[in-house]
Amino acid sequence: MTALLSVEDLSLGFATEAGFASVLDRVSLSIERGQVLGLVGESGCGKTTLARAILGVLPRETARITGGRVLFRGTDLLTADPASVNQTIRGRAITFVPQDPFTSFNPVFTVGDQIMEILKWKSPRAAELPGRRWLPAVVARYPAERQRADVDAVLELLDTVQLPRPKQLLRKYPHELSGGQRQRLMIAMALLPGPDLVIADEPTTALDVTIQAQILGLIRRLATERNVAVLLTTHDLGAAYEICDAVNVMYAGQDVESAPVDRFFASPAHPYTTKLLASLPDANGTASGIPGEVPGLITPPGGCRFHPRCERADGPCREARPPVDQLGAGHWVRCYHPHRDAP
Repeated sequence: MTALLSVEDLSLGFATEAGFASVLDRVSLSIERGQVLGLVGESGCGKTTLARAILGVLPRETARITGGRVLFRGTDLLTADPASVNQTIRGRAITFVPQDPFTSFNPVFTVGDQIMEILKWKSPRAAELPGRRWLPAVVARYPAERQRADVDAVLELLDTVQLPRPKQLLRKYPHELSGGQRQRLMIAMALLPGPDLVIADEPTTALDVTIQAQILGLIRRLATERNVAVLLTTHDLGAAYEICDAVNVMYAGQDVESAPVDRFFASPAHPYTTKLLASLPDANGTASGIPGEVPGLITPPGGCRFHPRCERADGPCREARPPVDQLGAGHWVRCYHPHRDAP
C-alpha cells in the first residue's frame, strides 16, 4: 500500500544566539490511511518540530531545512507552491489538534463563531464560495445555503465526538467549557474539513487521567471509522500502547526505531528503546532511569546521538550514524548493536 505521508531523511534546524541547533537529523517515517502512528520520545527530541515541518508552520526567520522531502499524496510539500499548499492542503487535507486547546481559542468569541469562521474558508464546501480566489477574507461573503450546510455538519460532528447539547454548546465561550470538552471540540474542528491526515500534538497532556483515556479512545475510533491517518506525538508510552498501530521512536532529533505496536513493546531492539521502556514502573512500582543526559543540539555528538549514554557503543557508533537494519515486517532500527532476541 502506498503511504499517504512519507518523510524522507528530513534535516532541519534553527538559528539561535548560541549557534545553529540541529533539531532534526535525517528523520524518516511513513503513515497510511486509517493508521494511527505514534511518534514517541522525551521532551525536546524533535517530535513537535517534525509535526510543524509537515504542516509547514515553522518560523521563517529562524528555521532552515537542510535536506530531505515531505511527500503527501506524492507531492513534496517542501518544494510545492506555498499558495497551493495553503489553499488545498494545510487546514484541509492535513489538520492539527494542539496540546493545549484553551490557548487555541479566542476568549472573547463564542466557540460557534470561531468554528464557523474557520469553516468559511476551510469547509469541504468552500469551493462554492464565489470570488474566494481574489477577494480579501474580510469582504468575501459566506453564502447562506452553504453556511446552513456547514452548521448542520458541525452539529453532526459534535454529536459524533460525544458532546451533549451541541446547539447550546456553540453559544458558549471557551472558559465555560471543561478541558475535555475543549479538546473534543478541537478534534471535531480538525475533522470538519474532511482531512486525510490529522496531526495530534500530545493532545491529552493537559487532561486528567480519566479524560485522557476517553480522548484517546475517541481518536482511535474516529481514525478507523473515517479512514483518517493520525500522527500522534507523545511522550506517554501508555497512550501509544492504547491506540497506535505502530510506533516511531526519536532521540535528540534522530529516529532510532520503528515497529508495529505489539512488537515494539514485546521486542524492542535499540538500546535507547529498551531503556525507555524499562523506565516505566513495573508491577512493584519500580523503574530504571537512563544514565547520563540528553545532549545539546547546537554541538550534538557525532554518529548515533545516543552513544554517550549507551553501554553497547563502540568506535563506529561515534563516527557515523547507523544505517537502517530491517528486523522484521514493519520493524527497523538504526543501531550497530541492536538487541536481536526478537521472535
